[in-house]
Amino acid sequence: MATLLRRMGIEALYQKPHLSRRHPAYQVYHYLLCDLAISSPNQALAAEITYIPMRQGFVYLFAVLD
Repeated sequence: MATLLRRMGIEALYQKPHLSRRHPAYQVYHYLLCDLAISSPNQALAAEITYIPMRQGFVYLFAVLD
């Protein structure tokens, strides 16, 4: 049954979790680089991790920016 529904592009409509909302008990950290003049490579790095749903499970994507 699930295979037929997937082939027809039918999916269940239900409320998904709100993963981007912060928990009220967690501390908010301010942007620490706002007053820093970045003038050379490797002075500041940014990283992001997410997952990408696939047909059979999911894969993780990790990116680092200089």
